Amino acid sequence: CWRCRMDIPMLTEDEWEQVGPHLADGVSQIKRYRETHGCSLAEATSKGFGNEALLAYEKITGFKETNANALFHHRLSMYGPPCQSCGELLRTPQARYCASCGAERQPTEVVVQ
Repeated sequence: CWRCRMDIPMLTEDEWEQVGPHLADGVSQIKRYRETHGCSLAEATSKGFGNEALLAYEKITGFKETNANALFHHRLSMYGPPCQSCGELLRTPQARYCASCGAERQPTEVVVQ
């Protein structure tokens, strides 16, 4: 993950279907908690937001992530294919250059939009 600057297991769409709803539910829980208690976002997020999503992610990948917000960008479909030069995932499916090594995307690769 270029955002985490670590090798992190990415979720396929089938896997995302198991984790994503827990994240969406966590966001709803935070909103309700803030409305009820009139507290800050920091306080509301400290009350267990995303714990179910973190557990689902760990069950699928075996990796113990501690930040539920990070799971939002551990979705493989958000990224492009691996760079043919360095092997890092391109930052978007439309990327024309690798942000890691600067290599230009090969014209034989199909750009999915």
